[in-house]
Amino acid sequence: MRLTTKGRFAVTAMIDLALRQHTGPVTLAGISERQKISLSYLEQLFGKLRRRQLVSSVRGPGGGYCLAKPLEVISVSDIIHAVDESLDATNCGGKGNCAEDQRPCMTHELWTSLNEKMFEYLSSVTLAELVAQQQEKTGVSAVLHDERPLRRVRRPAEELVAA
Repeated sequence: MRLTTKGRFAVTAMIDLALRQHTGPVTLAGISERQKISLSYLEQLFGKLRRRQLVSSVRGPGGGYCLAKPLEVISVSDIIHAVDESLDATNCGGKGNCAEDQRPCMTHELWTSLNEKMFEYLSSVTLAELVAQQQEKTGVSAVLHDERPLRRVRRPAEELVAA
């Protein structure tokens, strides 16, 4: 099994984003600082996450990234696949040509079965669950994707005097 830092960092960054998006777009610089992940590495990961429509970007002052889907529908496997991470325990990449004679090795079915179980498990874990776990551990609050903070409406000075 090979889950590299690419997949782990992508999941970590998505949790960080989900925990903080209720205040508006989250900057990669902020995630980089909090999670100790290189900013240039995050830029690469978020480019892939954006192309897979898991996040959306907001340009300009106050810009950053927001989740493009509700927390409940984003699974860990969605995140890992978005950054091109392969979860394959076989030696042949699942092709069945593991042995020198290009046939499946004696343990091919074992590793193929493990791949299926890993995929099932990671597909069953949502970003919402991971955020809830972090909230319990750290006390950091999060707001679900569809909720946005209320914005204050500025009233003209004349209305304030009349009130």
